[in-house]
Amino acid sequence: MISMKRVLLVVAHPDDDVLGCGGLLAKYKNNSNIIFKVLFLGEGSSCRYNKKELNTTNVRETIEERNSYAIEALNLLSVNEYTFNNYNCGRFDQIDLIDIGKTIEKEINLFKPDTIFTHSEFDVNNDHQLTYQAVLQATRPGAKNFVKNILSFEILSSSEWRFSDSFQPNLFIELSNKELKLKIEALNKYLSETKDFPFPRSDKGLEVLSNYRGMQIAKNNVEAFKLIRGMIE
Repeated sequence: MISMKRVLLVVAHPDDDVLGCGGLLAKYKNNSNIIFKVLFLGEGSSCRYNKKELNTTNVRETIEERNSYAIEALNLLSVNEYTFNNYNCGRFDQIDLIDIGKTIEKEINLFKPDTIFTHSEFDVNNDHQLTYQAVLQATRPGAKNFVKNILSFEILSSSEWRFSDSFQPNLFIELSNKELKLKIEALNKYLSETKDFPFPRSDKGLEVLSNYRGMQIAKNNVEAFKLIRGMIE
């Protein structure tokens, strides 16, 4: 694995952190040498309502509920630092990309990460794609020299539903059965986001993906990433 001490997860919605990096967080849960923080750019739920409903009490309560799920999941994984930005879900394309980038830059300046994990450029979800592009913009070489490593992760129900230009990992971390189980437990904190298999965001969905990625490198359980930019010291 690459060397990392301060790790920022830049994700589009609450649950993307667990789906993409839950195994990583579980693996380093008790490692005091690595500090993790999560930036949730969007709220993840308002896309299920029409535009006229966005400012209603019902939608606000749904957003607050999902954020509470996120806190429970991160507590389980011993992640104590997080920021909820609450951009409207599914509507990142209505925000100037430079403004999304500025939001990320602000977190980078505050947290000073050496490593950033974010979405794949090939995800079906447009919010994910724009998050990836905004991360590249916010970490362009010379702008934030303390960001040494940028990696993308895969999100079940988005990455695998892109039937061309699919996610192609080049970096793998092995997970113990206990670590995979903890990732699954964290996802299950999102009561509104999981369903029974064959829905991807399910206990078995996580197991199948972990086994498939493991099979690629002759291991049982694996979480896979794509190194976008890295530095070997």
